Amino acid sequence: MEDTKTNAHEFTVTEISQSVKKTVEDKFGHVRVRGEISGYRGPHASGHAYFALKDEKAKIDAVIWRGVFSKLAIKPEEGMEVIATGKLTTFPGSSKYQIVIEHVEPAGAGALMALLEQRRKQLAAEGLFDADRKRELPYLPQTIGVITSPTGAVIRDILHRLDDRFPTHVIVWPVRVQGDTCGAEVSRAIEGFNAMTPDGPIKRPDLLIVARGGGSIEDLWGFNDEVVVRAAAASQIPLISAVGHETDITLIDYASDKRAPTPTGAAEMAVPVKAELVNYVEDLGSRTRNAQLRTLSNFKDRMRAIAASMPKAQELTATARQRQDMATLRLGNALTQFVQQKRAQLGALAPRVSANAIEQRHKNLHERLGTLGARLDQGLKQPTSRARLQLDPMTKAMAPAFQRLIDKRKAVLESHAKLLNSLSYKGVLSRGYALVLDADGQVARSATAFAKGDGVTLRLHDGDVAAIIADAPPTKTKKTAKPSPKKTDNGQESLF
Repeated sequence: MEDTKTNAHEFTVTEISQSVKKTVEDKFGHVRVRGEISGYRGPHASGHAYFALKDEKAKIDAVIWRGVFSKLAIKPEEGMEVIATGKLTTFPGSSKYQIVIEHVEPAGAGALMALLEQRRKQLAAEGLFDADRKRELPYLPQTIGVITSPTGAVIRDILHRLDDRFPTHVIVWPVRVQGDTCGAEVSRAIEGFNAMTPDGPIKRPDLLIVARGGGSIEDLWGFNDEVVVRAAAASQIPLISAVGHETDITLIDYASDKRAPTPTGAAEMAVPVKAELVNYVEDLGSRTRNAQLRTLSNFKDRMRAIAASMPKAQELTATARQRQDMATLRLGNALTQFVQQKRAQLGALAPRVSANAIEQRHKNLHERLGTLGARLDQGLKQPTSRARLQLDPMTKAMAPAFQRLIDKRKAVLESHAKLLNSLSYKGVLSRGYALVLDADGQVARSATAFAKGDGVTLRLHDGDVAAIIADAPPTKTKKTAKPSPKKTDNGQESLF
């Protein structure tokens, strides 16, 4: 049997593994590997991320430790082509080698743009970029919240532009605008401003501006973070995005209410120019005053035209006044004629309603009734029984008829008597008045008809009283003869 012993050194498995590990790490202590991420399922429960990098012919395991993973600006995604920077090492437990990644970047701008487009489509499908979700900016915000770096030129440009246009109260929320924590800080700033209350110790802004200067796509990548986009879309305060230059587009631009090409442009969108606003208000005031003056002038012209076309007030009432004058004349004549007519009627009625005439008429009627009654009795005494039978009912019916006739005539007589008494001057005297008669027995109608010492007669309701005029007007008018009062059948004097 051949002796197989040799002088070669024997290694243990551990020694071989350690030697290979040392050799690999010494040879490949810092490498940049380009490949496609494969088998990525997100970070492990421990916070580490395990996946593989592959190309068309080979594959290498990769690991990102928890502390490094949280600081990555661009997180790994399945199928993403990246350039991973790290070091090679081995894992003795499985005799495999792997790369421990310290930094990940997309493999060129094209890869980043593809990733950006993929994320944009995903968020747009959720409706975060819809136009109907966007709000109008307030015309003149009292407080503006600015989310940016407090030490850069951006905040100075914004404040300077606001002071030039319309000085406004500004609250700055300082954030990192580049790096691994940029997205998280910007989203927390947006949520923090929205959490403020209008009446709190720090007044809630009426408008937000998220601003950053220009840079590469990698520098602006924090504003493409999904948490930033969702915070901007959920903001209840209108938001202006001003990230990068005019040609730089980030996802926050789609979710914001307005996009400004530059931070200075955002300040110009936020407030109007005070001088222009003052001039505009003054112009509106001037135009309003001129319009009011023109309207007033037009009204004056129209009023003058209307007044000129209208008749004068005297002309409007002239016809009515003439009708009134004519009616007054006719009324006086009518009243005189009415009084004369009533006088004539009463004069004709007075003899008929005097007490003697009524008594005489009653006496005549009584005699006539007696004659008729006697003739009736005489006729009833005739032997003709048929006539008696006819006259008896008639006699019974005539008695109440005569009584009703007498009552009716009596009522008429009393009415005429009351009318006569009311028209008689004695009724007036009974109420405390006196009738003054001069020496000729005529009724005195004026005080100038008497002189001092003239004798007069005062006729009261119950008799006459003689009197002498103790004082009278100095001039005594000439007396005119007046007809003596007419005597009625009952001895009363007529008032007319």
